[in-house]
Amino acid sequence: MSGLGPFRQLKWRIVAAHMVVVIVGVTVILLMARVTTQYLVPASVQARVADLAEAQDPEAVARATTALLDTFRNSIFTAVLVAALGAIVAGLISGLMLARQILRPLQEIASSSQRIADGRYSERVAVPGSDELAVVATHFNQMAQALEEVEEQRIRLIGNVAHELRTPLTALSGYLEGLMDGLFPSDPETFADMYQEVRRLQRLVDDLQALSRVESGRISLKVEAFALRPVVERVVSQLRPQAESKELHLATHYPDAPTAVFADRDRTAQVLVNLVGNAIRYTPEGGAITVRVETGERSADVLVKDTGIGIPAESLPYLFERFYRVDPSRSRRSGGSGIGLTIARHLAWAMGGDLTASSPGRDQGSTFTLTLPAADPADE
Repeated sequence: MSGLGPFRQLKWRIVAAHMVVVIVGVTVILLMARVTTQYLVPASVQARVADLAEAQDPEAVARATTALLDTFRNSIFTAVLVAALGAIVAGLISGLMLARQILRPLQEIASSSQRIADGRYSERVAVPGSDELAVVATHFNQMAQALEEVEEQRIRLIGNVAHELRTPLTALSGYLEGLMDGLFPSDPETFADMYQEVRRLQRLVDDLQALSRVESGRISLKVEAFALRPVVERVVSQLRPQAESKELHLATHYPDAPTAVFADRDRTAQVLVNLVGNAIRYTPEGGAITVRVETGERSADVLVKDTGIGIPAESLPYLFERFYRVDPSRSRRSGGSGIGLTIARHLAWAMGGDLTASSPGRDQGSTFTLTLPAADPADE
């Protein structure tokens, strides 16, 4: 196919089809004119000229002249008629072939799109040879793959939500059955345990509600220019007691020049609380956590680096998916709801930034980088 060059493009095939019609028409006209002038006209003309040479009557000469002109006209008409018929046949054949090349992939795409609408997301179409139709088919297949992945995520989400709800509901059911059977005493301690399970359910519902708002873009943002260092210091100061309770060394590093970003101050703090909180949760006692601010040309980065459990390479692509945990055995009590990073990344996107993660591997620590747009000096 590479040898076809521009004829892989549909527009050049259409041009070529019309040129074929023109070339066939002109060729047939020239051919019929050649045949007519060499074989048909000479014999007729010679016969009429002979009649004129023998004729003495003016009326006979007039009749022979008329017959000669009629013979010439008929010969030209015959040549043009045959050429027109040849051009029509050539145009019909080339048009049908071109229409077949165009319509067959489009009909296949239409049929596949209907099957996708019916829920068969594994549908794919063959990529035709034409460049333009190949682009359409490729994009269609990419769309179908994206829809299939969304459907798989939806199924996983339903399963994960059911799994997350089952644990506290099972605990509550056990407490209630124990109370009804007299196995548990009706004292404040029992009710406090039950209240904790209710609180877990409430936190999960709140997390799901927050995730729904942030993914749909229905969140309020107060975007403004502000200095990044005070926000980072406030978050670190807020979480430092948790780090000290695990004997973790929590350090901060800032550039010499002040760093200003154009974002939402409170949402930025919310993302940093999640990142530093996760670093504290997943770093063993005696480890270290570093929060570093770096300034770029058009953005500023806040790097949260720890010496914790690390992230395997196979887990990095899925780290920001809803309910994903590097260690599936972790419960909500020790590992959170599993959607905090998802919310944090969507908040970063909503503010025009990004949130990424990197890790050398398991038990080698990890680094989360929050990128925010740098503020215009005129806005400060």
